[in-house]
Amino acid sequence: EEPVVAMPTVSRVAVCGGTHGNELAGIYLVREMLKKRADGTEPVSVVTVMSNPRAAQLCVRYVETDLNRCFTRAALSAPVSETSPYEMIRSQELNALLGPKASAQAVDLLCDLHNTTANTGLCLITYSDRDWICLHICKHLQFPYMLDICYAKAYLCPTSVSISMEIGPQPHGVVRSVIFSAMQEGVQLMMDWICQFNSGTLFEGGWVDVYTMVKNIDYPRDSETHVITAAVHPNLQDRDFCLLHPGDPMFLCFSGETLRYRGKEALYPFFINEGAYYEKGVALSLARKRRVQIPSQHTLGLLDY
Repeated sequence: EEPVVAMPTVSRVAVCGGTHGNELAGIYLVREMLKKRADGTEPVSVVTVMSNPRAAQLCVRYVETDLNRCFTRAALSAPVSETSPYEMIRSQELNALLGPKASAQAVDLLCDLHNTTANTGLCLITYSDRDWICLHICKHLQFPYMLDICYAKAYLCPTSVSISMEIGPQPHGVVRSVIFSAMQEGVQLMMDWICQFNSGTLFEGGWVDVYTMVKNIDYPRDSETHVITAAVHPNLQDRDFCLLHPGDPMFLCFSGETLRYRGKEALYPFFINEGAYYEKGVALSLARKRRVQIPSQHTLGLLDY
């Protein structure tokens, strides 16, 4: 008989927008959600948060430093003062509001809303291939599921069940109606799943495709000035989650030369030509795809033993 994983009900959910202040779909969705005050009859308690209000007001990614890299345990425990970077102070405020990180008091599930200039569509990013709730939600939404192992300890994840909902393409500082609507639908589908789960619905197991981060690729650069000397090749641009084979065109140099992918294995590119990653030295990331089997899942306490 197939095993069933029993999990506690998801009674406290946080939906956060504006972690990056120029990713506008999440910002406007959070503002809409804040207009609808809870009347106490909802089956799930939802905390809606504008993560970086100063950056959102200025319509910039961050004011002093990237908030989405300020959630390491070291950063959250560091002493802060009036001279500390705003995002460092804000990360500790968010940790107090939604955490403390990884504690029993933390919210049961956090959904952090992001936009990308890359053609990712809607995908979910989390930090473990054993978060059965995240995997079931991903299966329910039928969107790519990405396991980012590089920044798992740094992102906005004060709880053990944390999802970044990433959707693109959308230019930073712009809101596109089709992207906003897709994000809104994604959040609603997630909440519908949570409500069904909490009511005792047994979700059948199955398989989910998981893209696991392997490495980042920088743009070609001048050896002396470090200025980039090429752009993403037209054959690769906008082909997020499409298999990249050794020898495929990767960059088109400003001199006209084509540079090809030199890797030994075919991998899946994502965040291709993400606008915010120029400063981070990342032209695209590469992932392996594998299938993860998820067990049937039921709410703890509602199992019929």
